[in-house]
Amino acid sequence: MASSSGPLNEELHCSICLDVFTDPVITPCGHNFCRTCLDNCWTNTQTCCCPSCNEKFSRRPDLKISTTSGTIKGEKVRMVQVALLREGSNRTQHLKEKLNLGRSEVFCDICDERKQKAVKSCLTCQSSYCETHLEPHHRVPRLKKHKLVNAVENLEDYICQKHERPLEVFCRDDQTCVCLFCTEGDHRNHNTVPIEEESQQKKTQTDVQQMIQNRMKKIQEIQHSVEKRKRNTEKEKSASVELFTDLICSIERCQSELLKMMEEQQKAAEKQAEDLIKELQQEITDLKRRNTELEQLSHTDDHLYLLQTFSSLYSRPHKNWTEISIDSDVNVLPMNRALTLVKKTHETLSKKLSQTALKFVQKFAVDVTLDPDTAHPYLILSDDGKQVRHGDIEPEKRFDVGLCVLANEGFSSGRFYYEVQVKGKTEWILGVAKESINRKGETTLTPEDGYWTVIVKNENHYIVFDNPIVLFPQRGKPKIVGVFVDYEEGLVSFYDVGHRSHIYSFTGQTFTDKLYPYFSPGLNEEGKNSNPLIITPVQKTINSSRI
Repeated sequence: MASSSGPLNEELHCSICLDVFTDPVITPCGHNFCRTCLDNCWTNTQTCCCPSCNEKFSRRPDLKISTTSGTIKGEKVRMVQVALLREGSNRTQHLKEKLNLGRSEVFCDICDERKQKAVKSCLTCQSSYCETHLEPHHRVPRLKKHKLVNAVENLEDYICQKHERPLEVFCRDDQTCVCLFCTEGDHRNHNTVPIEEESQQKKTQTDVQQMIQNRMKKIQEIQHSVEKRKRNTEKEKSASVELFTDLICSIERCQSELLKMMEEQQKAAEKQAEDLIKELQQEITDLKRRNTELEQLSHTDDHLYLLQTFSSLYSRPHKNWTEISIDSDVNVLPMNRALTLVKKTHETLSKKLSQTALKFVQKFAVDVTLDPDTAHPYLILSDDGKQVRHGDIEPEKRFDVGLCVLANEGFSSGRFYYEVQVKGKTEWILGVAKESINRKGETTLTPEDGYWTVIVKNENHYIVFDNPIVLFPQRGKPKIVGVFVDYEEGLVSFYDVGHRSHIYSFTGQTFTDKLYPYFSPGLNEEGKNSNPLIITPVQKTINSSRI
């Protein structure tokens, strides 16, 4: 790997391999790389992006030959362009030689007059030699045993300063290079290997090119993950907005109907009051006329005449007005209607929330298979490990009382979800159990004993051994039941997949053991409950209709 000797040197280095450009190319966004480096980065990737600025390209771009002018500014641009044009196809090699890759030339220590360039340095002689003066090291037997390396300027760095011997061994205990004499002294009992062996291992362990490619790939994976999460978040936000928009519309509709009924009731009350007032006014008129007649009656003693003349004396007011009133309170009928609407809205909202929850938990679907080693002797498992029903066998880890079987797969973190077909069954038990449960003798399916299950009897009567025990009928018979576990949250939930509704949830649990899916098909009941429990592939639920 070349070292930089100045700003111009840095501008002529590929940011992937960190060496001077070889067959440089330019990306559409204006960054320069070695063609091979860029091809390696884009191998086995679905999307191509610039390793420098991470700009994504819709398709793999056609790469053009670069003069590196996209990365060098001002006067540097003109300098490099001129140099590259002069050198033609050998421009990169010429620049490497011109820049010397940060290394100084080494000259022969033996030449007297004009010093020749050294080709090898001898660690034993501690001298550097040109081709001519190196010849004895190829011919003389004693010199042939000397340690030769490519000519180096800092020869003392290759010599043990204590013993003045070549550094030929690497001490893994002290992580330092030593000579053979050191291995007989301070490093006698240390783990030492030849320098070449350690160097080769270090090269293998620190393949920089591969590390760069791995990190570029990881960047793309992270970017892809963030984009995917962003898309999912947008979908969830859209679904949440839709859900609460529907809720608001339902409440507004309920409010509108209630106000309309109250207005209609108010108009009816006003009409009733108007009719009563008219009737009262008519009676007042009649009473005034009667009062006049009575006054006239008081001035005469001819009672027969008065009775024959004033017929109003025979009449009585036809209503007892003390019992008649206009109720100032709102009639209970609109309120009952409003409560009915609110209840209906609540049920619809609950249903939609269950549908949304089911769609969420189905993202954590796992492939579950039944473990024959744990099956009760009278249970028969299908060859593919997806079905269980009644039968007869018996190894050691099996349950010997409960008609149950665990899955092969256990989980000790994260979230997981699976679905089981229960169609046509009158009894079944589903849920999860911890790895350390007692598999011999009687047991209760309680969280305290390591079970989180839902039990079904008589097709739709549910029993849950929570604290306290819960008993409830389930409206509609589920054909497929979904089981979801969030290990860290201590949550186990059950769903009726066909009706897209929630059945029950254990909450606030504390899990420490590995959890295994738990299955019990129940007794055969002379064929009434002969259908098997079947682990089915998870099919995502369709979008629910609006409220």
